[in-house]
Amino acid sequence: MRLRSTVAAAFGALALAVAVPASADAASGGFSYTYSGLDGAPQIGLLFNPPSGACVTLPEVADPASSSPAHTPWNHTDATATVFTGVDCEGDYFTLRPNGGHASSRLKLRSVVFS
Repeated sequence: MRLRSTVAAAFGALALAVAVPASADAASGGFSYTYSGLDGAPQIGLLFNPPSGACVTLPEVADPASSSPAHTPWNHTDATATVFTGVDCEGDYFTLRPNGGHASSRLKLRSVVFS
């Protein structure tokens, strides 16, 4: 039940973010991903109107020594999202199409860049 509430709140915030205008140098919309919280429970991370062309290391999974990678990304921005297995956009990568591109929990990520 707690996960449903978290997901509902995340998508409500995502809908609000999509309605707010963005600056010209940002991907418009939201990008979500799942990560493990300190108690091991799944949490939803969100990036709203992320910068275009700049690598974004996901803050909740930035330290490989103390966290598992994030997974299950959803790209609800108007830009292509390229996700990376390592921090600072290093390692293996996978591209998610704009406006709804997503992947399963098998795709692990620690950083993303929007183009």
